[in-house]
Amino acid sequence: MDPITLFTVIALVAVPTVMFGGYSLLRLLPAGKLDDHQTASFRAGHAHAGVLLILTLVVLDLSADGGLGQTARWILCLLLLVGVLAQSGGFFVHLAIGRRGSWSAGNTLTVGGAVLLAAALILAAVGVATG
Repeated sequence: MDPITLFTVIALVAVPTVMFGGYSLLRLLPAGKLDDHQTASFRAGHAHAGVLLILTLVVLDLSADGGLGQTARWILCLLLLVGVLAQSGGFFVHLAIGRRGSWSAGNTLTVGGAVLLAAALILAAVGVATG
């Protein structure tokens, strides 16, 4: 199976998990289960997950007919997958172990995800330009 097709399916299946995250947040807020720091981190992680999944679907669609070879397509898809998980997941790690106003492993994970996503976008741009 072509990696673009495989990862498009993965991204589409992941969208309902983000939807469930929104539902969970709506259930946790009125119950007072989260403090202000946790609420902010949850909202940021949830928002980034949703936006980055849609970005992933757009990039995969643009890359489907691009000039990238099979190996480059696999690299692109893996960069997108790990980048989205790291960037949005870092907010949830910070929610669990971080404190407001201080750096945590979650922040580092979020920054690492951003770097991976930037690399994926540059690779996708090369593919579109050479396609």
